[in-house]
Amino acid sequence: MKRQSVIAVVLAMSACLTANAQKYNFVDKTVAVVGNEVVMVSDIENEIKNQLAQGFTSDRNMRCEILESILENKIFLMQARIDSLSVNQDNVESGVAQQSDRVLYMLGGEEQVQAYFGKPLYRMMQEWRTQYEEMSLISQEQGEIINKLPDTTPNEVRAYMDTVDVNSLPIVPVKYQLSQICLYPDREAANLAVREKLLELRERIINGEKFSTLARIYSDDIESARRGGELGMGSKSLYWPSFSDAAMSLRPGVISQIVETPDGFHLIEVIEKKGDKFNARHILIRPKYTEADREKAFKTLDSLRTEILNEAVSFQMAANFYSQDLASRTNGGQMSDPHTGSAYFEIDQLKPQDYRAIRNLKEGEISDPVKSTDNEGRESMEGRYMDGKENYKIIKVDRIIPSHAATFEEDYSLIQDAVTDQKQEKALDEFLQNKVKEVSIIIDPVFGECDFKRALWKEKIRKD
Repeated sequence: MKRQSVIAVVLAMSACLTANAQKYNFVDKTVAVVGNEVVMVSDIENEIKNQLAQGFTSDRNMRCEILESILENKIFLMQARIDSLSVNQDNVESGVAQQSDRVLYMLGGEEQVQAYFGKPLYRMMQEWRTQYEEMSLISQEQGEIINKLPDTTPNEVRAYMDTVDVNSLPIVPVKYQLSQICLYPDREAANLAVREKLLELRERIINGEKFSTLARIYSDDIESARRGGELGMGSKSLYWPSFSDAAMSLRPGVISQIVETPDGFHLIEVIEKKGDKFNARHILIRPKYTEADREKAFKTLDSLRTEILNEAVSFQMAANFYSQDLASRTNGGQMSDPHTGSAYFEIDQLKPQDYRAIRNLKEGEISDPVKSTDNEGRESMEGRYMDGKENYKIIKVDRIIPSHAATFEEDYSLIQDAVTDQKQEKALDEFLQNKVKEVSIIIDPVFGECDFKRALWKEKIRKD
């Protein structure tokens, strides 16, 4: 979701929340007690604002849903304290920093954070720190419960297969095993053209033209270009190291030399720095390749495809010798998911251009040459995936596994995971059910009309 759209949704829903709070006369008071743990109305309201600030919504009554989640967490938290579990403080600080970066970016800065939450950022970070500490204990307690369960056995998986309705079995989507021969265009000439353009732009800025105006005209980062190249205040960890290192070394108002990242080439102007955070403008220009580059690569790939089809050379041998993609070349061209290492791809794991090239092919067939990108891209601050470097390829379909209902023989690990998840959910649910009966719990009558998932909460509502 684009930043502007998220802010519009947040502001609109914030107004709605304020109206609802006034309607029900909510004030900051205790609305539930779970043993020695209390739940304040502000706990609920702050969590609503946190979720909305990150773009989350709910089809149910959000206050009721959040209260139920808090009540469950309080029970796990009580048990964690009884079991003397300790907090991993490094994970807590990392979580707080990431939360701060997200909210700062989505809302636009510290002043906007204070206006939205009604308190300064440092106060919010204190509250988030407490929340992350509690989340750490809750997660550990849940782990303690789950770790007591025995491993899922083949007999349990078989029993599940024998008793479950076949219509409720997991559906395994179609999967592809693929190989590729990949060529890159002439990078040196394209990179030189980009550097010359950025040097020209840098000179124009130094001579008085506005960085923001040139960013709107020339930057290939469309989202930030609309804001004059401005990225918003964020942690240096959000960027490629070469970008953040250059930005952190600049004084506000100084224009950087050309900075290269996997996204392309940048000019950077820092607006503000605070600790390890900064707000900067940038102009991104990616190398542009010509039709001649594409035609040259396509001609080579088409010749290789013909030789492979004529059995003059195997696909694997051609990949080993000609492919310029190092990750797949050493494996005879076989592609693998860079995140999981799996040799099988579901449709939504493939680049759209790659899928279009192979969607009508059968096993053993080879695509025509296609323009694509490599895996050097990353997720931007706006949540968009920025493509990697342009390349050209032919793709061979090694194997197609059709979509099917999971079977014991073909998809054992998938079904084993489903059985394990079911056992874990049942164990956590039984723990909560028993604790809700044992622990002293009082819920304010204002939540009397809530449609809780767990019916026992209704019995805990105070009778006025």
